[in-house]
Amino acid sequence: MSVTKAAVKAVHLGRISYRSALKIQQQHIKQHLDSSSHIPNTLLLCEHEPVYTIGLRQAPYPPAEEQRLKALGAEFCRTNRGGLITFHGPGQLVCYPILNLGCFKKSVRWYVCELERTVIKMCGKFGIQASTSPDTGVWVGDNKICAIGIHCGRYITSHGLALNCNTDMSWFDNIVPCGIVGKGVTSLSQELERDVSPEEAIPKLLEAFTEQFNCTLTYNGSLS
Repeated sequence: MSVTKAAVKAVHLGRISYRSALKIQQQHIKQHLDSSSHIPNTLLLCEHEPVYTIGLRQAPYPPAEEQRLKALGAEFCRTNRGGLITFHGPGQLVCYPILNLGCFKKSVRWYVCELERTVIKMCGKFGIQASTSPDTGVWVGDNKICAIGIHCGRYITSHGLALNCNTDMSWFDNIVPCGIVGKGVTSLSQELERDVSPEEAIPKLLEAFTEQFNCTLTYNGSLS
């Protein structure tokens, strides 16, 4: 007997502020939680204006630190995702899956691992050997290429992953990314020694997501 695959819709939001993207996520979550009708699982794809965000573990970030980072020309946002501080900005592909895990597997641990495997598979499509580590995210050696921080309530996911494509990596010099001392950050462009834009990365990420989550996916753009 064949099993019906979950349907996922990918939507490209373009370049958008972090707070605006957060509002869109919240709208999708509310639809999942409030409606008795079927709400599609959605991947929200975007880039952000420069912003530093922190997760639930906020202790190391007092107001003075917030002001220091704002003075650099970035926004600063406290969020309900997992993880510590990271940077989002132009040249970084951000993906916010708003999924009902009941359509897949009701396990947050499984879900985070599947996101990591999706990015590893996507990196492989670029010829980059990536891996996991005891620290959440996807790594090339000791350098993080993709940060992952999620929230899940009543098995509806939000937040997600941030893949460095052709990001200005100097923004990360102002923080200890994800609170991990002694490790660095990298990007698709650095690893391949050529410019790789978020637009180039999107088709490979969506292909990898479709394969890893065993779903059907529609996208309001081109996968060619």
